[in-house]
Amino acid sequence: MFVTGAAGFVGSHLVDTLVEHDANVHAFVRATSSGELGNITHQADEITVHRGDLRDKASVENALSALQGTGDAIIFHLGAQAHVGESWDRPYDTVDSNVVGTLNLLQSCIDLDLDIDKFDTAGTSEEYGNVNEEKSDLYDYATDGGVLLSERSPVNPKSVYATSKLTADFLTMNYYDAYGLPTVTTRMFNNYGPRQNPRYITGTIITQALEREQIELGALHPKRDMCYVQDGVRGHLHVALAGESGEQYVYGYGENVTMRDWANMILSVGKDHDYWGEREIVQRDDRFRPGDSDVEELRVGYEKINRLTGWEPAVSWEEGIRRTIDWYAKNPQAWKMRVDWR
Repeated sequence: MFVTGAAGFVGSHLVDTLVEHDANVHAFVRATSSGELGNITHQADEITVHRGDLRDKASVENALSALQGTGDAIIFHLGAQAHVGESWDRPYDTVDSNVVGTLNLLQSCIDLDLDIDKFDTAGTSEEYGNVNEEKSDLYDYATDGGVLLSERSPVNPKSVYATSKLTADFLTMNYYDAYGLPTVTTRMFNNYGPRQNPRYITGTIITQALEREQIELGALHPKRDMCYVQDGVRGHLHVALAGESGEQYVYGYGENVTMRDWANMILSVGKDHDYWGEREIVQRDDRFRPGDSDVEELRVGYEKINRLTGWEPAVSWEEGIRRTIDWYAKNPQAWKMRVDWR
């Protein structure tokens, strides 16, 4: 197994699961002067670590060469610049990492003539953006009239991040069409859980609630389909092991919630478990996405992966939130220097 973004949020949980099942794990992590492994330090003796940079084809090819001579390797491509807000602050880095990085991986598989079992590129629900009214007849709808996003839904990216990930998806399919590389693309809807960067919505709510009485947030009306990280990891594994090459698979909780209600749910769970007392939510204009770039509503219809593998979410929102709060409360050293609200 070869995992890019292995020291990141979802990648580290995937590495844990693979090690737990005695897989031979090759972890590709960004080379730094300190050489720290971050979220996978505890697995250092159980995995093979490759340090490099997705933007540097030489280091990518050197790492992937470890798979030569194997015929059942699976590549999980989770490495990316994955923050919507930062994609506006660092657009060139976002495109280089997400587009050029994906291209380097795909082309290296061809140049090295690797015989792999599956190549899974992790996409994002942000690729769907807002409903394109001119294509409204192409969407699926729930009984309440809300849009259910599936593999068939039109895409309409509204940020540099979303556009870069959509491009990576198309590149992945290009290499299946041209070279028969056994690729799949996955779109996991809004993930959350332990180890996530505290600048994402769940982390910023929790870290602020742990430290102060007022919670400063941006837009609270958008709806998101929140999927716990372990359910997301299970989705990646189900698709990699049973998915059909050349296909796309989307999955998430199957319900959505406004960011105001999500924040209130987090604050309620934290209060009920004595992590904090009363907290107040306030909106700040400087925490909104720029211009007309916000996505109003995301909700997944995951029938395809469910029919194929039986996958469905196993962790409730309340339980996922409790586990996530507990991790932030016990690991302040992992997030205190990374928050964007101080």
